[in-house]
Amino acid sequence: MISLTLDMVQYDCPFIDTTDDHETAFSATQWEFDACDEQLETRMAVEAPDRMALDAGLRALRDHPNMNDYRLLAKRGGVAGIRTTIEETSAMAAVRDAGGYIVGPFHIEGGSERWHVGFDTGGTADDALSAIDRENDFEVLTRESVDLTDLHGLIRNAGTAISLMEGCRDLSATERETLEAAVSGGYFETPRRASLGTLAEEFGVSKPAVSKTLRRAQRKTLGRVVDALAELDDAP
Repeated sequence: MISLTLDMVQYDCPFIDTTDDHETAFSATQWEFDACDEQLETRMAVEAPDRMALDAGLRALRDHPNMNDYRLLAKRGGVAGIRTTIEETSAMAAVRDAGGYIVGPFHIEGGSERWHVGFDTGGTADDALSAIDRENDFEVLTRESVDLTDLHGLIRNAGTAISLMEGCRDLSATERETLEAAVSGGYFETPRRASLGTLAEEFGVSKPAVSKTLRRAQRKTLGRVVDALAELDDAP
């Protein structure tokens, strides 16, 4: 199997158009293609900096001419869940015509979309890329040949990977930023290149406050890591 990661700019995709004009990001949590009607039904997680930006992005998506059906499932703050149905885009058609298939979730942000697609051979992958290039812009970020053993391992451990991703999503924006700053600043290195004092100064808070945030972020992420390690140990 040839696995490709593509950074796509489709000119007939309502999600890309919306993120090009609004501070919203879409991540597909489920998708199903109706071959008879040539439509793609998706459930998407939507994120925005705040509720106002979220509402503006959702209105633009709902009113997009290429949107066939739109339903709001849930909304809280700057996060929402939606179900949508769109017409098959030219890039989607090119992948399907070449016998390609989706091997990972979509993520759309800033006017482009991250695709993970697979093909049985390098030739069919090249055919699809040539067809996509006629009406869209894209960049191949990764191209890998995956054998059956590797593929079995990926499938077997998919649940573990999802569990780790959910742990990251559980982090609040402040927790994530604090943890990222601690890692990049060298807080966890020996000797430390950053301290609670430097982190507190960076975020304009007290040392106890940054310590509490950092411990909370570590608890959420490390708890998922320990669970994932247990799942790997139990795997056949």
